[in-house]
Parts: sequence; structure tokens; C-alpha cells
Amino acid sequence: MIANPKRILVLLGLLLPLVLAAGRIIVIEYPNGTRSGNLRYGPWVYTANQPGGIRGRVGNLEIRATKAVLEAPAGKSMQAAEGERVATFEGDVVVRRGRLTARGPKLVYREATGVGRLYGPATMVQLPERKGQDEVRVEAQKVMAFDVDDDTSESEGAVRLVSGRQEGTAERVYYEEGRALAVFTTPGGRVKLVRHRKEGGDLVIEAREARLLAHQKKLLATGGVTLTDGDLVTRGDGLYYDDTTGEAIVVGRPAVSENPKKGRRLSAGTLLHDVKKHRVRLYGKPFELPTSAFRTKRETR
Repeated sequence: MIANPKRILVLLGLLLPLVLAAGRIIVIEYPNGTRSGNLRYGPWVYTANQPGGIRGRVGNLEIRATKAVLEAPAGKSMQAAEGERVATFEGDVVVRRGRLTARGPKLVYREATGVGRLYGPATMVQLPERKGQDEVRVEAQKVMAFDVDDDTSESEGAVRLVSGRQEGTAERVYYEEGRALAVFTTPGGRVKLVRHRKEGGDLVIEAREARLLAHQKKLLATGGVTLTDGDLVTRGDGLYYDDTTGEAIVVGRPAVSENPKKGRRLSAGTLLHDVKKHRVRLYGKPFELPTSAFRTKRETR
């Protein structure tokens, strides 16, 4: 007998929330520490006698702190409230996931959402996966939110990301650890990415949104893009930059490049800006921004 595909999909749809909820239940360990509070209804207060002595485990996250409090909604026992509880960690909080380590003063984790919010100022460092790659470092003044259902985080508040010679600043940064994909946005404003050069004279890219594949050293910028290369400035609607080749392809209606000091101006639908040779020329081939290569998990679901 062949199973009904529609029935299978319905069953999977019903089971998925249960699977996610089970993976969001937090377990707190306190070796050589203490736990106090009402045994049935909580809150449970965990205290360590050494830094990082309290250990929380949930999904793919490990959380270390010197103090933690686990609470249930009013009127529910700690056991009956599994999936609805809130855990608060304080005192030199450290979050680990794979090659990533984050630090901040306080973290609040909610089982209902599967998100742990690490309050700032917070820092996050992801070590490179292989030789030749750069580590990725993120700093946020407000918060870093880690999702235990996948490998993503969202940082807010004067966020700064550094990877090798690349540096980006924005109000918000969404980050996928597996691909080292960062999305920079500043509501109502612009984001800024800088490539620091050994010889000086930084390359600066500004736009309404920018996406960086840090390990591949590729960048996509959209919305009122400006590329400043010394006295040479190129503007357009979108830009694709490959740091390995040093070439930026700028599209616009039209894209315009100017060097006022030399009295030069060039405009076309597509321009090729060579940042190594500091020159711009017409790009004679058909070109579309490779947006699909920079799509996030949320956009592909």
C-alpha cells in the first residue's frame, strides 16, 4: 500500500513544532555550585563558586556564567512549563557554538522562541574553518540574538564586523555561521564597508544594504551605492565586488564614475571599477547582480 503524500505532509507539519519545542528545552548544570528556590514552582536560582561554573545547554548552544535563574509562568510547575520557561544568565556570560564564541554581561533565553539574547556590549568571534580564511569578529552595543534552531544570529546597536582587511558597520547585522554570510542594514540610513589597504587609502563602499560572504571575500551592495577609491568615485544602483580579483561591477541607470581632480567622467549601464589599478572602464558584457548567491536561509525557505 502506498502512503498518501498529502497525509504525510500534514503529519510532518504537526510533528515539526513538537520537534522544535523539544530541541529548545534548556538544561542547566551547576557542578560544585548551588541551586535554591521552590522545588516545584521555582524560580530556580543557580550560583557558582567560580567563573563560568554554571553551564546551560540547549540545542547547539552552550552557555557559561556565574549565576542563572530559571523561571516558569505564574501558576505552572517547572516541569509542566517546559517549553515556556525563561532562563537568565549573568556574570561574564560566554556562549559557544561550534567555532563561535560570544561574550557579554547578560543573556536571556526563552524556550518558547528558541532565541537567546546576549545583551551588550557584546562580542562574537568565529574562528576560520580552514587555512587561508580569516576569523570573523562582531561587536554590538545593544544585543546579539542567537537562534538554537539553526546557526544564525542577529546583532543590533552600532554593530561592527571585521574579517581580515574587511570591516563593516551598520545598526543591524544578520549572520549565518556556516556560510559566513553577513547582511548589513541601517533602517532609514546607510551602511558602510571598508577594505583597509596595506599601502593606505582605504576602499569605501556605502549603500542602503550590503551583504558579505566573508570567507569567499565577495560583496553585494544595493540601494544608492557609492564606491570611493581615493579621488575616484563610482555610483550606481547596485555593486558586486570580488576582493580576490579587485574588481567591482557597478550597475545603474546609468552608473557614473568621476575623478574631479583629473576632470574625468564615465557613465554607462554597467561599469567595471578595478580597485587595484584605480581605473574604471565600460563593462561590455550582459550582467546581472548575483543576488541568489547572497540569499539568506530565511529568503530561501
